[in-house]
Amino acid sequence: MSANFTELFQFNWAPDHIVSQGDVTMLTLDNVSGCGFESKNKYLYGQASVQIKLIEGDSAGTVTAFYMASEGDSHDELDFEFLGNVSGEPYLVQTNVYVNGTGNREQRHTLWFDPTIDFHTYSFFWNRRSIL
Repeated sequence: MSANFTELFQFNWAPDHIVSQGDVTMLTLDNVSGCGFESKNKYLYGQASVQIKLIEGDSAGTVTAFYMASEGDSHDELDFEFLGNVSGEPYLVQTNVYVNGTGNREQRHTLWFDPTIDFHTYSFFWNRRSIL
């Protein structure tokens, strides 16, 4: 039997924009707010995946983020940040890795597909030797 959303996660921003039904949790972004949640558990190694469908059209100024972070000033963090764009321009994903509180490893990648047409799965896999 799988755990439900509220057993594993807690809302940390705009809980009225999060709807969870069974194994599916939907987050809403509108002209009022986005939303956010975090795990109630801590993980040393593992894999985390999310399915995202980006906003189509002019989405300049909007950032959709999926990230893992530890707590504290010397935190570690893995980021996927989907940058909003002007209609007709390619969509960009920016990645970053923080180790002991230091980032400065940003890389921007042009997506070779249209992330607004359907949901796509994005994942982090990390262990003691590598991050994929």
